[in-house]
Amino acid sequence: MNNRTNSILRAAQRMLLTISALLFSVASFAQTETGWLTNPNHPPVKTRFVLTGQMNPADKTVEGFLEVELSGDWKTYWRSPGEGGIAPSINWDKSTNLNNVDWHWPHPEHYSLLGINTLGYKGDVVIPMTLHVDDFNQPVFIDAKLTLSSCTTICVLTDYPLSLSFTPNELTVSEQAMYIHAQAISMVPKPSPLISDQQAKWDKRTNQLEVTLNKSLGWQKPDVIIDSSAEAISDYSYKLKKVNVEGDTLTAIFEVSTWLGDIDLTEQSVNITIKDTDFIAEQTAPVTIGVISNISADLSLIEMIGFAVLGGLILNVMPCVLPVLGMKLSGVIAAQGLERRKIRLQFLASSAGILTSFWLLAAFLLILKLTGSAIGWGIQFQSPWFIGFMVMVTALFGANMLGLFEIRLSSGTNTWLASKGDNSYGGHYLQGMFATLLATPCSAPFLGTAVAFALAASALDMIAIFTALAIGMALPWIIVALFPGLASYLPKPGAWMNKVKLLFGVMMLITSGWLVYLLANHLPIFWIVVIVAMTFVWILARIKQVYGNKALAITGSASLGLLAGGLILGSVTADHWSTPLPQDLAWKPLSNEAIANSVAQGKTVFVNVTADWCVTCKANKIGVILQDPVYSALQHSNVVPIQGDWTHPDGMVTDYLRANGRFGVPFNIVYGPNAPEGIPLPVILTSDSVMSALKSASGEGSE
Repeated sequence: MNNRTNSILRAAQRMLLTISALLFSVASFAQTETGWLTNPNHPPVKTRFVLTGQMNPADKTVEGFLEVELSGDWKTYWRSPGEGGIAPSINWDKSTNLNNVDWHWPHPEHYSLLGINTLGYKGDVVIPMTLHVDDFNQPVFIDAKLTLSSCTTICVLTDYPLSLSFTPNELTVSEQAMYIHAQAISMVPKPSPLISDQQAKWDKRTNQLEVTLNKSLGWQKPDVIIDSSAEAISDYSYKLKKVNVEGDTLTAIFEVSTWLGDIDLTEQSVNITIKDTDFIAEQTAPVTIGVISNISADLSLIEMIGFAVLGGLILNVMPCVLPVLGMKLSGVIAAQGLERRKIRLQFLASSAGILTSFWLLAAFLLILKLTGSAIGWGIQFQSPWFIGFMVMVTALFGANMLGLFEIRLSSGTNTWLASKGDNSYGGHYLQGMFATLLATPCSAPFLGTAVAFALAASALDMIAIFTALAIGMALPWIIVALFPGLASYLPKPGAWMNKVKLLFGVMMLITSGWLVYLLANHLPIFWIVVIVAMTFVWILARIKQVYGNKALAITGSASLGLLAGGLILGSVTADHWSTPLPQDLAWKPLSNEAIANSVAQGKTVFVNVTADWCVTCKANKIGVILQDPVYSALQHSNVVPIQGDWTHPDGMVTDYLRANGRFGVPFNIVYGPNAPEGIPLPVILTSDSVMSALKSASGEGSE
């Protein structure tokens, strides 16, 4: 019995030892990785920290890696994120028996958003790491915090706690982890014996950096990335401007920029990361100071400033701004009889208002650009609050010019203003500001090109372009300010001025009506009708109070006559003009998938990105798209019309415009078997340009 009992006890002990060993093994395995970490506030991203079990007792190092999985279009950043973004970082301060950690960064991809160039990763990225421990025989306790920036059109900064404990000399190798680690290490650029004579020359005059290096086997399609090797200058970004290959020598010129302070590369060094066909490498080169003699004159900014000035000048005769010309004309006429100094100051005040509005628009767009929000020329017309504000402003200006109301100040205020002599300058200043705000949905070819360049350029270039736009629009005012005597050539003031004032007042109210039409995209039609009806009744009431019953009768009769005449004419000629324009095309909603599928089927795709508030879009549609021969061509069975509506904020449409380097509407492009990348069309369409693109994309033009 005792022997049997002892046998049972020994068996139980062996079982307990086996279970303990298994539990210890599981515990040991669990301590080699954190497991997947997620944040409920940001589910598109998950991450984990893993030890491979590889170690080097002589160097007291342990190998591991950080793995990040990003869904969809989310991306994170390289060690030097470029012109935007934040590189991943880990705070190890609370860890024990850990000296430092080396990051080994795989080669990044290039991403561009709104002209901001960044470097980073999408999908699944593994960043190998080497942990340096103090005592290889003692436990290492990792208590760290990973801070990870992930972005699409917005950016999210998320923290993840990393907790792990292990004894280095007791680790066992995980084949799966080692395989993942090896794959990632193979993508990490390292110094190559094939690269020699690497040099970096900084031209202080232009803040350009010229990099040259030789590759013994020659170059095919090199991609060169520069980042600072010193932490002190890590805020610098390097934008590639030009690459030239001659034999085994590669020369690349970068533009150096920073948001903080001046640029100084003296006694610094840079990392040169190169990716070519089946080849990646990274070399370090000290920076020398010199003159880069082969920099070609970059006239693009100068050309765009010229386009901007011309585009701003054109805005003065665009239909969005035309009603404001009434206020301008009133100001010119009122200027007669004033001394030259006052005329000059009035016109300079209007110019200052235009300049202020363009600067405010530039600042607003720059903020959106830096925060990764939607950005484009005219996007303020997507906001019902902005449209409502402009309705109120134009209606008040129109009613004031019609004499339906006037703002009266107290006698004391009038006396103070009269003593200052500047009581009219504020009005001229506001005229300039409101003219600018109304101008944005009117896009001329020169203006569209300049604005697209500005939105894709640096902050300083953007400010320069918008300043040029303002100068162009304010040019007539500036000319009068420089030569006040021009006012003397205008007609003399008289009773006719009141009639002209009434005409421009009506024009301003028509502008209010157009803005109310845009507001109908945001409010129920019932409330639009109520607002219009109440406004019309108020106008009639004010006409009666200001001009009497006779004016009320004339206005009311004219309004009813126009309404009745329109209805009668419509009913009599309904068969002839019930559809003055042909029925709209059967547009398909914009999607990259629909474009790709149609082209794959051998079809031609015509894409029209438009908005209800875009006057040029309307002109293109009425004057070209809905007219033959374009209309008939777009109805062909082999042509697919696709439309993106930017009337309201739409992320899909915004991303599509950005991907094509555009920042406003209208935008038209044609795809086809012979043009899978697309043939962009001019801002203002013509039948010839559309038909030519359709033929080229379909392949008809090559037959």
